[in-house]
Amino acid sequence: MPVNETVTLDLDQIVKSRFGEKKIPQFVLNWLKRFIHQDHLNGYLSKGYLGVEFAEKSLEYYDAHVTVEGLENLPDEGRFTFAGNHPLGGLDAMSIIGTVGRKYDGHIVIPANDFLMAIKPIAEYTIPVNKMGGQSADLVGKINEAFDSDRQVIIFPAGLCSRKIDGIVQDLPWKKTFITKSRLSHRDVIPMWFSGQNSKRFYRLDKLRNLLKLKLNIAMLTLPDELYKSQHKSYRLIFGKPIPWQTFTSEKRDAEWAAWVREKVYELPKTENL
Repeated sequence: MPVNETVTLDLDQIVKSRFGEKKIPQFVLNWLKRFIHQDHLNGYLSKGYLGVEFAEKSLEYYDAHVTVEGLENLPDEGRFTFAGNHPLGGLDAMSIIGTVGRKYDGHIVIPANDFLMAIKPIAEYTIPVNKMGGQSADLVGKINEAFDSDRQVIIFPAGLCSRKIDGIVQDLPWKKTFITKSRLSHRDVIPMWFSGQNSKRFYRLDKLRNLLKLKLNIAMLTLPDELYKSQHKSYRLIFGKPIPWQTFTSEKRDAEWAAWVREKVYELPKTENL
């Protein structure tokens, strides 16, 4: 059900809080508002949905059609790590949060980048992590707490949206954290794959960033526009069978096991029998 208090986006206030009284031309602010589709975003945020319902209803608002496969692979009981690719940055996360959250009554937690952290209606599920490496002691503690909890952990081990690598849109190499933590907390890993990709502009900006060696993730700044462009499209979400945590033995290093699970994820749409 909708909540009484709503949170909407006000770019004027955000800029003022970040830059004080420094004068930024109004035409620049107006362009930014159009670029991030502030009115469209607020049209949904103003409805006041929260948590799992917010994620589910967002698909309806964007008229995005997601076919979910492999639901029979999700056990009714137990603690799991849901690890998957991250092709879009917004809609894929909303679909997974809605599906897994509904299955497990909202008992979920997800390490999130800045874009997902900015979505306040799902804040109860998120841990503010930019990269799965080099975190502060406080963030490491929160990640440990998440894996030790009774909540289902949803994680995108690449840490960033998929990039174009060797001409193919795919995740960056997966970080090993989810393997290490899943083994220590005795969580089976459930692989999941989501279809789709962002616009060519997104990948061009990422390439430009790398060429210029920019610290600012300029491609990520376009994610609100990429979300807007995901309207009226169809996608697939596939869940594979749980991989027992005992699988991750000392036979391989955890980084190698992470790469192995990544391969299993990309095999899901090619596999007839999930």
